[in-house]
Amino acid sequence: QVHLVESGGGLVQPGGSLRLSCAASGSVFSINAMGWYRQPPGKKRDLVATITNDGSTNYEDSVKGRFTISRDNAKNTVHLQMNKVKVEDTAVYYCNVRTITGWRKNDWGQGTQVTVSS
Repeated sequence: QVHLVESGGGLVQPGGSLRLSCAASGSVFSINAMGWYRQPPGKKRDLVATITNDGSTNYEDSVKGRFTISRDNAKNTVHLQMNKVKVEDTAVYYCNVRTITGWRKNDWGQGTQVTVSS
């Protein structure tokens, strides 16, 4: 089992920035990637950014060029730098980890709320 704790959310104005962090603990030895999901109000949870153990990144189209994912392998932490945020970025953000069996969708943390509003 993997324990995930997200932090860093809050209220931000459109065009502003926010940095999210997530710490993973527990069965972390088998992780081959980390990622951020988000769930807007009334919508499903979707993957928005991933980073592999060797640093390769991938982004969902709507956040490309605005969000940057990074990680500290030694500390099993992952971050999401959110720049030029938009109202439609409002969501609960969750981190997750991937192993050889896939994303650990039974091990969600509490998430962190990001609200973009003027």
